[in-house]
Formats: sequence, structure tokens, C-alpha cells
Amino acid sequence: MRLAELSERSGVSTAMIKYYLRQGMLAPGRKVGATTADYDESHLRRLRLVRALIEVGRLPVATAKEVIGYVDDDSLDRTIRLGAALWALPHGPDPDEGDEAVVAARGEVDRLLDMLGWATARELGELSPDHRALITAVATLRRLGYSWDAELMAPYARLMHQAAVRDLDFVETHPSEAEKVEVAVAATILVDPILRALHRLAQQEESARRYGL
Repeated sequence: MRLAELSERSGVSTAMIKYYLRQGMLAPGRKVGATTADYDESHLRRLRLVRALIEVGRLPVATAKEVIGYVDDDSLDRTIRLGAALWALPHGPDPDEGDEAVVAARGEVDRLLDMLGWATARELGELSPDHRALITAVATLRRLGYSWDAELMAPYARLMHQAAVRDLDFVETHPSEAEKVEVAVAATILVDPILRALHRLAQQEESARRYGL
């Protein structure tokens, strides 16, 4: 397809497509003339990922470019590519090392990972921004008087593992390595709001079941 059709199908203006091309976030099309190029489904898929990162995930262009750089780095295996791309996404504040609640929260998070047998998460530890974000969240709850511990978190973690299995089952339905990584990153941005909304709807439903309207 030519640039105009790519713009129409993707919903991205030709000016923005040219900008993404200059930024290296979109591969050049196949040259068919001095000023024209052909684009294919891989360009359309990439534009959908860029839109997900910038419009839905509200990432700055520089951060989206960093994420896409990891997606495109085929010198890394899939787990490392995906992990690096997801780590580049925005996360919450790092834990305050001088806070006693953080020390307690770190112990509970580490105990949780041992209970679950999540060896990779345990090995990576606080190299992972998600590990650090979890510690910060648990510390905040404990500081407010809610004693969240490993036993309380474990059922939630097991539910999240089931969600992760479904996520990666969906990723595996895509044929190429590039598609798998792109879809995994896009799903992280797009599915998180769905999971939050479903959780809140489920809370509303259970509240009405228990206590009435």
C-alpha cells in the first residue's frame, strides 16, 4: 500500500507517519520511485503499536521510541526483549530505603515470591521496576495500618499468573517473533485497563450480592 492508504487504514496522519519514520520508530517502505514507497502489513501493525504506546499508554515519544528499540533488537531472546521493553514503560515511585515500612514490605514480597516458586522474579529482585513498585505499594498499605503480607497476597498473585498464562497463549497465536513481542507489549498497555475495570465491576457485583443494592 502507498502512504495515503497506510494513513487511512491506521488512522495516523501522513505527517505523523513521516515523523515516526524519521524517528526510526517505523521501518522505511520499499522504494518504488524517487519520492514514493510501498508499505505492508508490518508497517500497519507497527503503527498500531505506536498508537497504543502514545495514545493509550500516554508515553512520551522518547519513551515509546526506547520501548520500540527493545522490540526491534533481535540480538536478544524473546524473554529479554519483552522484559526490557516492559521495564522501559513508566512505573510508580521507587521504595524509600529509609522507611521501616519498606523494609517490612520487602520481606513480605520476597517471602511471597518464595511461596509461589517464582524463581525468575526472585532472582531479578529489585532490578525489576515491577518488583520495586510492588514493594512501594505494599509499604504504603502497611504504613496506613493495612497489614498486607505474603499470605494475603498469594491468592491475588495466583490469579495474576492465570492471567499471564492467557496473555502468553494469545501472544503465541501470532506467527513471527516480531509480532509476538509487539503484541505482548501492546497487550500490556491495552489489557491493563480492561483488567482494572473487570476487577472493579467484580467488586461491585460481589458487593451487591452480599449487601444488596
